[in-house]
Amino acid sequence: MQVMRKDVLSAADLTPSDVDAIYSLADGLRNAPVSDALRGLAVALLFEKPSTRTRVSFEVGVSQLGGIPVYLDYTTTQLSRGETVEDTARTLERYVGAIVARVNRHGTLTSMAAAAGIPVINALSDIEHPCQALSDYYTIREKIGRLKGVVLAFIGDSTNVFNSLALLGAILGVEVRIASPREYGPSRWILDKAKELGGDVLVYDDPSEAVKGADVVYTDVLVSMGQESEREARLRAFLPRYRVTPELMSKTGKRSIFMHCLPAHRGEEVSDSVMDSEQSVVFEQAGNRLHVQKALLVRLAEEGYLQPRRP
Repeated sequence: MQVMRKDVLSAADLTPSDVDAIYSLADGLRNAPVSDALRGLAVALLFEKPSTRTRVSFEVGVSQLGGIPVYLDYTTTQLSRGETVEDTARTLERYVGAIVARVNRHGTLTSMAAAAGIPVINALSDIEHPCQALSDYYTIREKIGRLKGVVLAFIGDSTNVFNSLALLGAILGVEVRIASPREYGPSRWILDKAKELGGDVLVYDDPSEAVKGADVVYTDVLVSMGQESEREARLRAFLPRYRVTPELMSKTGKRSIFMHCLPAHRGEEVSDSVMDSEQSVVFEQAGNRLHVQKALLVRLAEEGYLQPRRP
């Protein structure tokens, strides 16, 4: 019986047993990074948005597993000339074992997954970033020694990263909090979905209250890709109150860790002194993307999903 779903479009597509299996594989892949788990298989990396960590970690990861990463920039494919997402997916499934897609609209992913018989993995959309959250909780597990009962306080805009952290946190027994201005708080859909998954996102206006007792303080950029026209309004709404500083970190009341999905806009959402502190694990987070994403691909291969459709 196949355990995992074919597609990973949302953090909610994962179960606790999926996560346990992926983390166990990631532990092994850290110690033995090179294998032939994907030997003979190509993986398409279809990117509509810029990327550093996601692209490099997937390209290197597929290569280390013996597979062939095929990077496709949207602007150099027929998608840029009007070919449908569905037709592209039906074509790619005849060449590759999986599609890793980084897109502007989440609907692009759902259309692609419905058309393709191979896995479609969300490498970022406007709604979620499940690979980031999966890797982040792996880092928290490594640093704190557990996940159940951990308190994660997110400071800032309710981004796609926050959405995936909230949903996966609900699945894993993590208490997720967010402090943001009311107009930039989490959507009702995320709050309801987290509750459906067994969690409860706690929403605060005051960052100092949100971080009390937190094991993890997390933030993200205040102006995400595609929001550049809103920059001035967003910075006025968030700063300086929603900046992570040493003073805010001290209000946790414990030796908390600081996390950021990167890239960081130093001096805006976080101060240099926090980014470069001993509490910061931001670059270990980035490093763990490689191990966890490799483990995700191996797990999907073990379930028999990574097979191109034969003519």
